[in-house]
Amino acid sequence: MMMREKTSILTVSRLNALLREVVEDNFVDVLVEGEISNFSTPASGHCYFSLKDADAQLRAVMFRSQSRLLGFAPQNGMQVVCRGRVTLYPQRGELQLVVESLEPKGVGGLQLAFEQLKARLAAEGLFDAARKRALPAFPKTVGVVTSATGAAIHDILNVLRRRGAGVRVLLRAVRVQGEGAAKEIAEAVAELNRHGEADVLIVGRGGGSLEDLWAFNEETVARALYESKIPVISAVGHEVDYTIADFVADLRAATPSAAAELMAKSRLELEGHLDHLVLRLAGQMRNRLDLCSERVNGLLRRLRSPQQLLTMQRQRQQELERRLQLAMRRRLHDNNRQLAALSDRLHSLSPLQTLARGYAIVLDGETGLAVRDAATLAAGDAVEIRFRTGRASATIVEAGP
Repeated sequence: MMMREKTSILTVSRLNALLREVVEDNFVDVLVEGEISNFSTPASGHCYFSLKDADAQLRAVMFRSQSRLLGFAPQNGMQVVCRGRVTLYPQRGELQLVVESLEPKGVGGLQLAFEQLKARLAAEGLFDAARKRALPAFPKTVGVVTSATGAAIHDILNVLRRRGAGVRVLLRAVRVQGEGAAKEIAEAVAELNRHGEADVLIVGRGGGSLEDLWAFNEETVARALYESKIPVISAVGHEVDYTIADFVADLRAATPSAAAELMAKSRLELEGHLDHLVLRLAGQMRNRLDLCSERVNGLLRRLRSPQQLLTMQRQRQQELERRLQLAMRRRLHDNNRQLAALSDRLHSLSPLQTLARGYAIVLDGETGLAVRDAATLAAGDAVEIRFRTGRASATIVEAGP
């Protein structure tokens, strides 16, 4: 009796150890639904919380190695389903659920993570329209971040080739789904920014499920697009698919093909505009040339050769000489007539004419001047008398009035 009592006495540690074995052997993989309360995440990175319902509660822990894989942030009051194993914490003798995975009740974990990250980044201003940049009007080089073997790059190249955009494409090949894809996408965006050759970036992939597109919902990709100095077009999935990258990018294209068409569109518009300007310029030049041609023809009609000008000047000179000679002849003729008239008058006034009429002229014997007044003579003065024909000498015997 004493031995049975002695062997049945257990220490607290032993009992807890036995209970732990029983619990862990029988509750290796359980699903537990409940509401999160008292949620905390200390510096260790582990998550501590309680699961409760209307009548009971259970302590739970999710270690760092598992919690870092969560796509959403657990919160107090959230209804969740936990998968894990039950153990007993010996130090306090408490049952504890060691959570391996955690899903929101009623809404998928990925969808919840999407909504939570979207709300947080929107609050930080990553989606603000004011920070979004306009795409370059005429990009020469487009950087593409996508899979090298996927449909997206082929669609982009086909559109650019078909539309003759003449755009250079720099492909930075990355994985677009699965673990590590988000990191590769973010690093590719940063690398293209460092190189600085691209005028615009297209970041995307073809369509798929939410899980397939999840890399473009990662915060690391959102930050990379936000920090890009090069304008970014997000082209993820199909028209109905929206990702966090779509909200951060400067422009969302419904598909990779649509993104390529945006790049080709501006160039085609430029080419069309240039064609229109060329036609207008050609028409204006043709009109201007026609006008200039008419003016030149008019000037040619008015223009005379130097020989013609010399001939005209010679003819004019000859005409002026003829007119001068004529004028001189007329002037000489008039002078002759005037001279003749004067000569006639002079002849009529000549003393010879007076002598011819029977008169005589008395000249002073000393001076030879005509004596006009008898009072100038005195007796004894010698005089000369001129007749029409001949002359005679005489002496004054008497002079008086």
